[in-house]
Amino acid sequence: MSLPPGYLDELRTRVPISRVIGPKVIWDQRKSNQARGDWWAPCPFHQEKSASFHCDDQKGFYYCFGCHAKGDALTFLREADGLEFIEAVKVLAAEAGMAMPEQDPGERQRSDRRSKLLEVTEAACRWFRLQLQTAAATEARDYLARRGLDQAARDRFEIGYAPDSRTALIAALREKGFDENAIIEAGIGAKPDDGGASYSRFRGRIIFPIRDGRDRCIGFGGRAMDPDARAKYLNSPENPLFDKGRNLYNVGPARVAVSKGQPLIVAEGYMDVIALAQAGFAGAVAPLGTAITEDQLRLMWRVSPEPVIALDGDAAGQRAANRLIDLALPLTGPGQALRFVVLPAGQDPDDLLKSSGSGAMKALLDQARPLVDLLWNRETESHRFDSPERKAALDRRLQEAIARIPDELTRQHYSDEIRRKRRELFGSDWQRGKSGKRFRDGRASSGRPGGAIRAVAPVIPDDDPRAADSLLEGACLLICALRAELQPVIEQRLERLLPRDSERAALLHDLLTGDDSDAGRRALETLRADSHLGLTPHLIESQDAENVLAILNNLFDRLEAQRAAGAELARAEAEIQGEADEGLTWRMQQITRARHRAERPELEDSSDLDEDRGALSAQLEQFVNEEIWRKPPRR
Repeated sequence: MSLPPGYLDELRTRVPISRVIGPKVIWDQRKSNQARGDWWAPCPFHQEKSASFHCDDQKGFYYCFGCHAKGDALTFLREADGLEFIEAVKVLAAEAGMAMPEQDPGERQRSDRRSKLLEVTEAACRWFRLQLQTAAATEARDYLARRGLDQAARDRFEIGYAPDSRTALIAALREKGFDENAIIEAGIGAKPDDGGASYSRFRGRIIFPIRDGRDRCIGFGGRAMDPDARAKYLNSPENPLFDKGRNLYNVGPARVAVSKGQPLIVAEGYMDVIALAQAGFAGAVAPLGTAITEDQLRLMWRVSPEPVIALDGDAAGQRAANRLIDLALPLTGPGQALRFVVLPAGQDPDDLLKSSGSGAMKALLDQARPLVDLLWNRETESHRFDSPERKAALDRRLQEAIARIPDELTRQHYSDEIRRKRRELFGSDWQRGKSGKRFRDGRASSGRPGGAIRAVAPVIPDDDPRAADSLLEGACLLICALRAELQPVIEQRLERLLPRDSERAALLHDLLTGDDSDAGRRALETLRADSHLGLTPHLIESQDAENVLAILNNLFDRLEAQRAAGAELARAEAEIQGEADEGLTWRMQQITRARHRAERPELEDSSDLDEDRGALSAQLEQFVNEEIWRKPPRR
C-alpha cells in the first residue's frame, strides 16, 4: 500500500511518542521531565531495574542505553507488538484521528480476502472446540487427561478435536455460508488432484489453534490419535494467513508474560508449551513443527533479548542445537543473544515437569548456558587434540565461526571466552611469563600497593592516520617478538591486530603459534630495519618486564582506540540521516573518550616510586619518543 508524501510525518507530529510507548512502560517520574517531553523508564525490550530507556517527544525517537533499541513510534509498535508496517500505521492513525489513505483496488481486494480467510479459521476453531465435547472425542479427552490437561487448560489453549470424517468440517462451514474455495485457501480443506469432492485436512486429530501476535487464528496443528498415522503432527499448509517459518505457537500470551518478567522459553512442541505454561512458565513458545528459522529468531528477539532454548536431551535435540548455532551466529550481538537448556537424556519439558516438578525446571533455566558454550562443545566433544595439526584445525573452525558474528565487540568477547576455554583444555600456564612474574588482565603486577606502572605516551604522527596505524602495529609486533615472555600475557590483544600486510600477518601467526616461517622472518627484519622503529634491542630486551609491558599495553590501547574510532566514524556516516540521534551521539562520545584515555593516560602519583624506577621510566619515555616515533628528517 502506497502512502502519500508527508503522511507519516503528519502522523508522527500528531501523536507524541510517549503516548504510544506509555502503556508498555512505567515512567521514572524523578528522572523524567514531562514539561519538556523528556521521558525515562526501564526498557520494555530487556529486563532491567534502572531507567535506561529514553524517549523524546520533540525528536519523536526512543533509545535504550542498555540494549541499544531505537526508533520512532512506528518502529516501537512493530517491535513491541509484532505488527506489520501497514498495521502499525493503522494503529497510529487511529490514535491520531487521521483517516487511512484509500487503498488501490488490488490492495483492497487482498485485504478483504485475508479478512474472509480469518473468518473461516475462527469458525473452524469454534467447530473443533465443540467436537471435543462429543462422544466421538472420548479417546481424545482421555488422552488429554492422561497428559494433565484439565478443562481449564483446554479452554485456555482452545484445544479442539477433528473427527475422523472427510466431509464433516467442510459441510459445517458451508452451512455457515463460507465459500468452498475460501475453506481450501485457508488450509482447512483440500481438493483432490482428480477433481473429486473436497475433504478436510484434519481428521482424527487433537487440534491446537495457532494464533499470531495479534491473537488472530491463522492456522492449526493436529496430533493424530491413530498411532499408525503417517504423520504424528500435521500443520496447516502455507497460505496467505499461515507461514510456519515466521510464526511461533503461543507468541501472544508469551509476550505478555515476558513483559512481566518471565523468561522466554523456546520448547519443541505444543504439549511442551502447554505443560510449561501450566507449571508457571507462561513465556513459553514453540516453532511450528520445523527447525527454528531466521525469521523465528528475529521474532523471539522482538519479544525478549535473550530467549532460552530448551532442547530435548536426545540426539535429535543435539542436532537441532548444532543447526541453531550456525543460524544464530551471524545474527547475534548486543540485545540479541541465546541461552540453552539441555534436558536430561530422553526427557522433554513435559516429562521433566511430571517427574521432577517445576523446581527442577527452574534450576535448569537458572543454569542456562550461553551460545559460546555450545559452540565450544560442538567443536571439541568426541575429538582428540594430540597433534599440532588437530589443534590448528580446531582453531581454524572456531575462528571461522566467530568471524561470522557481525558485531565487533561481541566477536572480541567470543574470542576471549574461546581463548579461556582453550587454556583450560590444553592446560597451558597462560598467566605466567617466562620471568616467573604473575600478570593479571594483560597487565603486569608490580608487587606493591597501587603499583601499576606508568604507561608512557609516545608522540604519534597525526597527519596521516594510516601511517600512525602502521607504526603502532609494527611497534606492537616488534616488541612482542623481542620479548617473547610477554606474549602469553598480551596474546588476547595481539591476536586482534589483524594486519593487512601479508608478511606482518605471517609474523603474527608465528608469534601466536611458535612457528618460524620465511615470511615472518622477513617481516621481523623489515621492522628492525625501519627508520621509525629503530629499536635498540639491548634496551628492550634487558629492561624489567613490567615496564616494557606497560609501554606495550599503551601502544595497544592507542592502536585499538584509533581503529575503533575509524570504524565508528564510518558507521556514523552510514547512520546519520539529517539530525543524529542520541544513541549515535553517545557512541561517538564514548569512542572519543577512549582515544583520549589511550593518547593521554593518567599519570599515577610517583611519590612512592624510588629514584631508580623514576629514572628508568624517564629513560624508556625518552627512548620511545626519540627512537620509535622519530620522524625522518624532511628534505
